[in-house]
Amino acid sequence: MSSPNPVPGSPKAGRLSTFFGVFRYSRRALELVWQTSPLLTLGLALCTLVAGILPAVAAWIGQLIVDSVVEAMAYHRESGAPLTLESSWPVLRYVLAEAGVITAIALAQRGLSAQQSLLRALLGQKVNVMILEKAGTLSMSQFEDSEFYDKLTRARREASIRPLGLVNKTFSLLQNAISLASFGVLLVQFSPWAILILLIGALPVFVSEAKFSGDAFRLFRWRSPQTRMQMYLETVLAREDSIKEVKLFGLEPLLLDRYRRIFDTLYGEDRRLTLRRESWGFMLGLVGTLAFYGAYAWVVLETIAGGLTLGEMTMYLMVFKQGQGALSASLTAISGMYEDNLYLSNLYEYLEQPVPEDRGTLTQGEMPGDGIRFENVGFTYPGAESPALSAISLHLSPGHSLALVGANGSGKTTLIKLLTRLYEPSEGRILLDGSDLRDWNVQTLRQRIGVIFQDFVRYQLKVGENLGAGDVTAFDDENRWQEAARRGLADAFIADMPHGYHTQLGRWFKGGQELSGGQWQKVALSRAHMRERADILVLDEPTAAMDAAAEAAVFADFREHRRDKMTLLISHRFSTVRNADLILVIDGGEIIEEGNHDSLMAANGRYARLFRLQARGYE
Repeated sequence: MSSPNPVPGSPKAGRLSTFFGVFRYSRRALELVWQTSPLLTLGLALCTLVAGILPAVAAWIGQLIVDSVVEAMAYHRESGAPLTLESSWPVLRYVLAEAGVITAIALAQRGLSAQQSLLRALLGQKVNVMILEKAGTLSMSQFEDSEFYDKLTRARREASIRPLGLVNKTFSLLQNAISLASFGVLLVQFSPWAILILLIGALPVFVSEAKFSGDAFRLFRWRSPQTRMQMYLETVLAREDSIKEVKLFGLEPLLLDRYRRIFDTLYGEDRRLTLRRESWGFMLGLVGTLAFYGAYAWVVLETIAGGLTLGEMTMYLMVFKQGQGALSASLTAISGMYEDNLYLSNLYEYLEQPVPEDRGTLTQGEMPGDGIRFENVGFTYPGAESPALSAISLHLSPGHSLALVGANGSGKTTLIKLLTRLYEPSEGRILLDGSDLRDWNVQTLRQRIGVIFQDFVRYQLKVGENLGAGDVTAFDDENRWQEAARRGLADAFIADMPHGYHTQLGRWFKGGQELSGGQWQKVALSRAHMRERADILVLDEPTAAMDAAAEAAVFADFREHRRDKMTLLISHRFSTVRNADLILVIDGGEIIEEGNHDSLMAANGRYARLFRLQARGYE
């Protein structure tokens, strides 16, 4: 004989535990809404209370109206007295009272709608800010993890609207619970069995909705990678920085076909789920309809038999109708809360993603002026089988320059990522002024570094703001913009632009101007010059898109202003590399040659062969 209660550890207990377990996010959603606007949250609660109590009051007044009308009709029929305002007043006062109650209900509903609309906007902004603030604390390895990106995609797609949805459903449940309690007070006077009929009519639909809500959520989580691919294809097919190559190579039909196939797959899954959900909902909804009309017949027969007055019949029919609606809405709200809690798990799963603890506090090294030291540094990217760097040791002192030479993928840019603490070494350590980089305050460290990456960002902002991005403390300082642009050789073309430093760049916004590759590189170089206090200059292919004359001017400026700064240069142009104080040749993540230009040429190794090969191209 089976136990009526789920046995702990049984599949049934597990399903119930899972169902009720997801409701743990309800409290957090309420806290989130309260933090967003305590005043609006209190307003929602008040309007919910009013909207929950008054429908039963309206039904009770409706009974009084009908019974008063019947009584008044009998009185006038028997007495033959004319109808006067005074004789009609007992009925009219109930009519006025009901009008007042209905007005109050309408006002409460409008108040709910207005406050929900305002909270939706405020809460959507708050959650999006929370998501972006969390992004600022994550490591580079997390951003390069595809599973983490699935979490981020899920959080951004649904979680910004789910907290308010959950709170609205919670208040709706409270409103309907109050209504049901007040209806129950009236129904129990008729028969306690009437309440049971209401429950029997509503439960099947609730079970169905809860089941399909869980199915929809599991489907949503499973297809996150496909959704992300669809978003990526939209970007490639509709962005100015990719569309020229897509058109040139004739990729539109191929990519668009892939986009359609992903949609067809997702739509097919949605269609199957929707048809099952609505079919079962209709069939189980018939149970509620039959329950209502069974109760309807019961009340009518009781009235015919003389057990109820006409007013009581009207009231009970209204209470049955509204009670069934309130109960159905309550169970739907619980089902919806279950679904919202499932989706909120995406948000909190993302927000609770562990982040590396930053224990660094140093603002000054133990040996000021010692410069940068790599001591047997190795690094392997998360998920990679082979190391990107192995046994790297070097020393760069103030006033000197270091150039890195090697094929693409040899580890040069990885070395820069380690120096700027975008990653931390898997082996060995990196020192700045005698102290481990991990012991430095990360903000202090990065303020000392001026960097231009090979894949620098082309901000869709004003020219000056593109420069100011290099130093947020001088983001709006036009004098600093002009000095940085002069040193980065960008001042000449900026002067010819329609609004100078206030010209919008890029094509995303009205009036935006697009730049050539060389001009964008000068903007990025000027951005690096914004960091006047930086004593570490990191240049990753800083002149790859510039002509020879511009490149020569750039490096002449660096030599002039180098003084006590440390310069780390990556370039495939040996005309710039040859002037570095120390040159490292990297292959497969390891240093295979090091020295200055003359010593490396004399060694007649990899560097010498590459230099002569490039030199012959200019003969």
